[in-house]
Amino acid sequence: MATITQRTGAEFTRVLGVGAYRPERLVTNDEIVGPIDSSDEWIQERSGIKTRRFARPDETMLDMAEAAAREAIANSGIDPSLIDGVLVGSVTHHLFTPAAAPMLADRLGLDKPAAIDIAAACAGYCFGIGLASDMIRSGDASHVLVIGAEKLTDVLDLTDRGSAFIFGDGAGAAVVGPSDHVGIGPTIWGSDGSGWESIRQVGEGHQADPKITMAGQSVFRWAVWSMAPVALQAVEAAGLTPDDIDVFIPHQANTRIIDAMVKQMKLPEHVKVARDIVDMANTSAASVPLAAERMIREGQAKSGDIALQIGFGAGLAYAAQVIEIP
Repeated sequence: MATITQRTGAEFTRVLGVGAYRPERLVTNDEIVGPIDSSDEWIQERSGIKTRRFARPDETMLDMAEAAAREAIANSGIDPSLIDGVLVGSVTHHLFTPAAAPMLADRLGLDKPAAIDIAAACAGYCFGIGLASDMIRSGDASHVLVIGAEKLTDVLDLTDRGSAFIFGDGAGAAVVGPSDHVGIGPTIWGSDGSGWESIRQVGEGHQADPKITMAGQSVFRWAVWSMAPVALQAVEAAGLTPDDIDVFIPHQANTRIIDAMVKQMKLPEHVKVARDIVDMANTSAASVPLAAERMIREGQAKSGDIALQIGFGAGLAYAAQVIEIP
């Protein structure tokens, strides 16, 4: 009988570089409040959001993904020809098919990489980091580009009091590659499909002008009480304790959710906590890499720091892992 062989790859992996793209147009709460009969004070108290970025009408999710990807590749210091995997986390690609990933790979001039989209909404980027690490360790890829990119204004109902003020546009990216030490811990991921109606698209297909809706209170309770334990599991799986964490980069859903998670997890005071949501709002799959890039750029996260990151949202899907800051 013939014997099937399997490949093995690098023993360890790490994030080599990150990049981000933030659209030029800054949108204040005062521009949002009219149609939803609200106020700047109400929005800040409810979500912590002061501003968000809206992409230009002619600017696609793919355009933003490309900009973030190019910066991540440049910051990684590797030759782009080494990239043989592309993973795009997004729920706002303007086409049902083909996927954004192969189109992005073509724009970047990459040579026939494995390229797929991850439709895990706000968890998409963290799913991608876990998959990229596994691809490299299995020998199925040597370097993987992971992107979280969203143009949520394409599916945003600016008259919906429950969601109009929450979302924004943007893209973040990372290059994952082999390492001589552990730079990415095990990924704790999963889903609770029984809650699929909590965050969803209303309208069948792009032709019906679909809009996103969210049951804010049920999502809040799920995020606080279910996601804090998941984040702690990721720390434990990496062989660490909360005292070992330098940086916490949660999905930027709501400052109240972030504060409640920090409290539930009993994170030490020395841990720097990402709060990119204040200026960027909730950018779904882009929120974790955007927050990471900002912390690195502003010096809140230093090379070699240990970061705990978690994405969670529609599905209800979630993924968390500990990484070393590049």
